[in-house]
Amino acid sequence: MRILNLIVVVITGAILIYGTMDMPGWGNPGSPASLHVSPRYITKTLEETATPNMVTSVLADYRAYDTLGETVVIFTAGMACILLLRKRRNGHD
Repeated sequence: MRILNLIVVVITGAILIYGTMDMPGWGNPGSPASLHVSPRYITKTLEETATPNMVTSVLADYRAYDTLGETVVIFTAGMACILLLRKRRNGHD
């Protein structure tokens, strides 16, 4: 059974590494995010969101649902840690 688990992990890792081969290089100015998304955020953020801070406008306006989802995940992980690591007062808790 351990060999089967190892084979599944190795195959999954190989597929994930193969999937990253098509990604643009780190900081590549020709990547789609640098050519299409970033310029729009930089040029349109003030008129579309009425927020002078670009970071705030991206996190709170353009990607609000994504940020809310990340916050829910972090809150859930924190609550799980508190529940798992809490000190029990008596043996019945």
